[in-house]
Amino acid sequence: MKVHAVSALIVLIAGIWTGLDRIEWMLVIVLIGGMLALELVNSALERTVDLVTRERHPLAKQAKDMAAGAVLVFAVTSAIIGLLIFLPKWF
Repeated sequence: MKVHAVSALIVLIAGIWTGLDRIEWMLVIVLIGGMLALELVNSALERTVDLVTRERHPLAKQAKDMAAGAVLVFAVTSAIIGLLIFLPKWF
């Protein structure tokens, strides 16, 4: 979560420096909010699984891995959209 929060701050500063238009700001804010929300859901799922069982179970591992995978997919998607927004303005 800390990494995502720091990344969000860097993106916000870059957005101000770059001079994003209204639609670009909306996209950036939705992506940042979605990333932080998904990270919270992932953390909640991991804690719930830990609460239900302390023993190692293949299904518990799969649930945690799938939630972490969802965070990774959204992070990569957000990065690609970020590049599509920022790179044309920088180069």
